[in-house]
Amino acid sequence: MPDPDAFDPISLEIHWSRLISIADEAATGLLRTAFSTIVRESNDFATVLMDSNGDSVSENTGGIASFSCILPKTTKTFLERFPAETWRPGDCVITNDPWLATGHLPDFTAVTPIFAKGVLVGFAGSISHSPDVGGSLWSADCRELFEEGIRIPPSRLYREGKRNDDLVEVLLSNVRVPRQVMGDLEAQVVANQVCAAGVAEFLADTGLPNLQGLSTALSKRTDAAMRRAIAALPDGTWRSVIEADGFDEAITRIACEVTIRGDTMHIDYAGTSPQVDRGINCVMNYTHAYSVYPVKCALDPFTPRNEGSYRAIAVAAPEGSILNPRFPAPCSARQLTGHLLAGAIYKALAPVMPDRIIAECGGAPTMRALFSGMDREGDRFSQVLFASGGMGASPHRDGLPTTAFPTNVGAGSIEAYESVAPLVVWKKQLLPDSGGAGKFRGGLGQEVEIEVRAPEAVRLSLLSDRRDHPAQGVLGGGPGAASVIELADGTRPHPKSRTTVATGARLRLHYAGGGGYGDPAERDPAALSEDIRNGYVTPEGAARDYGGRHDRG
Repeated sequence: MPDPDAFDPISLEIHWSRLISIADEAATGLLRTAFSTIVRESNDFATVLMDSNGDSVSENTGGIASFSCILPKTTKTFLERFPAETWRPGDCVITNDPWLATGHLPDFTAVTPIFAKGVLVGFAGSISHSPDVGGSLWSADCRELFEEGIRIPPSRLYREGKRNDDLVEVLLSNVRVPRQVMGDLEAQVVANQVCAAGVAEFLADTGLPNLQGLSTALSKRTDAAMRRAIAALPDGTWRSVIEADGFDEAITRIACEVTIRGDTMHIDYAGTSPQVDRGINCVMNYTHAYSVYPVKCALDPFTPRNEGSYRAIAVAAPEGSILNPRFPAPCSARQLTGHLLAGAIYKALAPVMPDRIIAECGGAPTMRALFSGMDREGDRFSQVLFASGGMGASPHRDGLPTTAFPTNVGAGSIEAYESVAPLVVWKKQLLPDSGGAGKFRGGLGQEVEIEVRAPEAVRLSLLSDRRDHPAQGVLGGGPGAASVIELADGTRPHPKSRTTVATGARLRLHYAGGGGYGDPAERDPAALSEDIRNGYVTPEGAARDYGGRHDRG
């Protein structure tokens, strides 16, 4: 193995950039061959290059951060099940086990070995949200994992280039849209092959025998960057508690304690709500990923991520809690809990690093509406609306409207959405007065109106929060507007359950706004006037939240 210290900084930077480009090229392969709009339009995937130990070396720049953080953990589990010497060129191992991978069944992880001159030198991995995994649809109201869909343990989808048709038959016999499911899964295989080919070319060009020395050098660099950032903060312990809607009367309570000692950080969720018999439980892999990623964003935003980025951060949650549930707890809607962790961590750290955190986001957790039924040609469809509320405001600017964080799933094209399902989007517009008041205003939410045009009633599965607990402001900022889901006749379906919607019915969704940052009395009157001119804030809202202090000139 080449000496990790033998790489000069310039060569290291050039090599690193190329390895990131290889992961990006794999992502392009996935995007261009995927069947579902979940991948092609909404970006719900990630590609990662790993060394022969399963440690991440580089990841695609636009992938889901939680996926990229979890994929190496899953690969190491694969290596326990299938030792390194048993892998062959042309293999591909998959799973969607929530406890081994990303926390819920809709995400499939696919890992392919990379060989150079007959020697295993690394792994190419990808994760993608499947359009269907059978069971109850993507929902939050199941009472145990077995209701939520088919669970595939670590299994070889391909062995030396030959597809495991028995496994494929079992999978496709349990899903509603088999063509899309298999199309996306094969796209992941293609992405991994693209990554493997790029690595083989890279090794041939550089003369390196493998990735190990380079991987060690890169992870040492990212580890050092994060430790420097943590060491710049004072030692101590800071705490926060946030609440969310939970399920029915069972409100979710997240207790967060952040301890800094030298160049390390420990995040502990002792005191958090116990696990529940509904699908909002968040397994530890996902809890860890959405704890360390917000810290990375706040303390070391510019260094590319890899295995070393998170070594200085430890995360703990009590077993049996909603952030570390015991199998077979339902967890299909785990994002409704996991996305809240950034807000809890930032609230705890606001006193010690107020210039680096943001207020709570209206899009955390994300709100999803999944429609499933038959189209006019008699074909089954299953389509998710990916849209977002507003981001929380920062110390330097207003929150971004209709932008997701900590996830970075996109909304995608409405035209593409309508083209694959009998649904019409009549309205998709910003919601005035939805951003929390503050020195810097929270990002605006949005209003979406969808009509069902299927020949018969469809199933609707809702995954939402922020109805009773809107995104809170920070350091004096006000809360954003709450979420609202209702049908055109005024009835309000359960925000976390499945229901039937008649053809011709219209569903209205108000996505929550982000919290404000700082005292509203400190907002620049000119900025408030500009908000009113743009329609972001109404005159009535300005009078209510800012005392009408806008520049009337």
